[in-house]
Amino acid sequence: MAKATILVIEDDQDIRELLAYTLGKEGYEVETVPTAEAGLAAMAARMPDLVVLDVMLPGMDGFEFLRKIKSKPGRGDSAVIMVSAKGEEADIVAGLELGADDYVTKPFSPRVLVARVRTALRHAVESRSPHPAELSTITMGDFMLDADRHELKVSGHPIDLSATEFAIIERLARSPGRVFTRAQIIDSVRGRDYPVTDRSVDVQVLSIRKKLGAASDMIETVRGVGYRFRDE
Repeated sequence: MAKATILVIEDDQDIRELLAYTLGKEGYEVETVPTAEAGLAAMAARMPDLVVLDVMLPGMDGFEFLRKIKSKPGRGDSAVIMVSAKGEEADIVAGLELGADDYVTKPFSPRVLVARVRTALRHAVESRSPHPAELSTITMGDFMLDADRHELKVSGHPIDLSATEFAIIERLARSPGRVFTRAQIIDSVRGRDYPVTDRSVDVQVLSIRKKLGAASDMIETVRGVGYRFRDE
């Protein structure tokens, strides 16, 4: 099986070398560059499976780089993990809403970053894979969601959800461990003409948790960012 390829865009040489060593040790094929402009050139020559992207770069910053690659056909297929000393909620939300798969604040543990890389790569593979009929059923412990039947059961007991509530929990459950902002949750259900607003997402999630009862902790709050489905 081919190694996953990772492009690291980081202007700090020490961090570049640390990331190259850490990720290479895990079996990934790693290329490093010091600027966003060099990163665009590297992606034009060879599309990586994942980009580890520093936010505060000389010249073009990480946010602008992300806007550019997400606007180009094909380039947006690469998973992106942003890393930055800027850990304010607004920065994290901005990165996720621009299309980043994850946002890691500095200083970070190399082991934590490797775990985030594995998760992002797994989600990228899943998103590109065809979804056969059997994948309409999502099962995790006592939790079972059947998208085709529009049914949710916990420990075999059916949970009565509204159309909007079902759409929200299905979106979260299809990518366990991935953090979704409220805006991303809204976008995922808006196409079905569900009347969802930014503020009402919190209300909907609260209602879902109440109905889930003992399984309410399957939906985790990421403070200041949004929600994720627990990854077991």
